[in-house]
Amino acid sequence: MNRKVKTILSVLLLTIVLVSITTNVFALTPGEVKPVQGGDTKGVEDVGKKIVGIIQTIGILVSVIVLMVLGVKYMMGSAQEKAEYKKVFIPYLVGAALLFAASAFAQAIYDFFTPKDAADATNALINMIFLA
Repeated sequence: MNRKVKTILSVLLLTIVLVSITTNVFALTPGEVKPVQGGDTKGVEDVGKKIVGIIQTIGILVSVIVLMVLGVKYMMGSAQEKAEYKKVFIPYLVGAALLFAASAFAQAIYDFFTPKDAADATNALINMIFLA
């Protein structure tokens, strides 16, 4: 293709992309916004906590089993195999640390964004920075 056709196609594609990205916004003025009374979210929170607990329990069991298998293979392996297992341990440890810290980090974020008062917000921020 010559340069002129490439330029025309490029401009045409760019125009199509720009036209398809733009959207109409039907906004309300601040006086027209009516707050909606919040419903009870306790049920959703309970289900979420149960799901996170199940995922974390399964993850911990899997990580412990994998650690045991890798440990046995490391002890029984030759020098070359031990070097390979050492390479496998680094991503494993990062994944296990993320798994163990994920729920604490998520809880700290949740507590930070839903404070009861200023003291709770400060405590949530301190927990998020220093404990996670």
